[in-house]
Amino acid sequence: MNILKHMEAAFVVALGLASSAAFMAGSLPTAHAHAPTAVSASATPSDMMVVVVSAKHMSAEEKLQSLQEEQRLAIAHGSSARRM
Repeated sequence: MNILKHMEAAFVVALGLASSAAFMAGSLPTAHAHAPTAVSASATPSDMMVVVVSAKHMSAEEKLQSLQEEQRLAIAHGSSARRM
């Protein structure tokens, strides 16, 4: 029960500090900041960077070979890492 009284006291102190800080902040002069003006920029086709990727699609056999080679390399790499 004693802990609850201390928690209540801590809450009341924190509430008092927050209230006084809010009151003090309200008495400060306001800043006169201006929002920046929006600048519109448009890219012309000559200014735009274009990336073109061209490649042929892999056949089912090529995909299978690629996966098998990747698995073989992963196993070889994993077994050499275990030796260290």
